[in-house]
Amino acid sequence: MRTLGQNQKTTTQTLTCLLHQTDPAACAKMLALGRKIFPNTLTRSHHTVQFIRHKSTQKTHTSYESKDVPIPADFLTSPPPGPVTLTRVDWPSTALPENGTRYAVVLDNVLTSDECAQLLRMAEASAAGEREPWQPAMVNIGPGWEVLEPHYRNSDRIIWDEQTVADRLWERCALAPGLREELADMKKQGRKGPVGWKFERFNKRLRFLKYQEGQFFRPHCDGEYTETTDDDSVLRTHYTVHLYLNDSVAEVGEDKAGLVGGATSFLSSDEKRKVDVNPKAGRVLIFQHTMLYHSGDDVLAGTKYTMRTDILYKMVCLMALFEKKSLVLAYCQFKDSPS
Repeated sequence: MRTLGQNQKTTTQTLTCLLHQTDPAACAKMLALGRKIFPNTLTRSHHTVQFIRHKSTQKTHTSYESKDVPIPADFLTSPPPGPVTLTRVDWPSTALPENGTRYAVVLDNVLTSDECAQLLRMAEASAAGEREPWQPAMVNIGPGWEVLEPHYRNSDRIIWDEQTVADRLWERCALAPGLREELADMKKQGRKGPVGWKFERFNKRLRFLKYQEGQFFRPHCDGEYTETTDDDSVLRTHYTVHLYLNDSVAEVGEDKAGLVGGATSFLSSDEKRKVDVNPKAGRVLIFQHTMLYHSGDDVLAGTKYTMRTDILYKMVCLMALFEKKSLVLAYCQFKDSPS
């Protein structure tokens, strides 16, 4: 089974069948399958579908609004004190060699600890309404609908739509040697065919996450988000951007740090082997949505703060190739026609 962006008709038929299942055993199977295939698709478009079905789950119609928050002119506009470094996850040398050339890089020194704290304060100030800024993180099941499944995703969240911060974060990340060139298109994922993808921007939807002791995000793959712009351009996300806002250590007693645990763990399909990326303030993890199964490990002590967004790409080449082929065909027909 694939996302609709890859095989829309077949997947639509399959999901329609699954979503109308009434047999409890079939529903249980569907739930397990759905969690692995479409568990974290933050979408506002019919091109990508993510579902989780369970008879005890109450779906909720959701929408998100943000207050206007003044962004200081000097916030993330100057280079960080130290160089931004890039470390590639070399899968063949890890416990997950089967991941091959799948794209994942770790950037360090993107933000300072003070900048991380300032970003958190602005995110909390952006929360609309009179309720607490941090609300339970839900799981998307389709455009405008979410479900609360704390046994699967257990954390709190603030959603802040802020393009200025997203753009400045990208410019900081792009200080890493070679990153701008690597992410310019989708060639690093080996994408072939008549459709190309060109880097557009970081997604303005910034999802701030707070994990307290005992909280987690169970294994999943991230899903694509697709949107159509006013000029009918198609934008789609292909990479996850994960910014860590505080430090952690691996085990209780290892250090006096406030956060223990909470690593992002890339997993084998049987979940018996893994590669950990530990939270560090100002660290950014960028990895492809597809074929990288991962989890947010349990927080053993303290509180973990992160921010997640995605990279939007613009669909290119399709019309250009179509027009080029049409011109060639027309020329051949003209050339071969009787004079």
